[in-house]
Amino acid sequence: MQDEVKQRIESAIPNAQVQVEIEGNRASIAVVSAHFDGMSRVKKQQEVYGCIEDLISSGALHAVTIKAATP
Repeated sequence: MQDEVKQRIESAIPNAQVQVEIEGNRASIAVVSAHFDGMSRVKKQQEVYGCIEDLISSGALHAVTIKAATP
């Protein structure tokens, strides 16, 4: 699932550098992309959540921590 989450984010967010760590149903995701320039912290997180919301709603992922930043 780690690779799937990483691929989803890389496909949706231009030039993203993505790190994903999954332990059980908990995920820690770090994304760096110039795409986030000018976005609020909440908007950045919403962009990443949008890539995996079906995994969260299905229960495949329960707790998700997201760090999103610009280079």
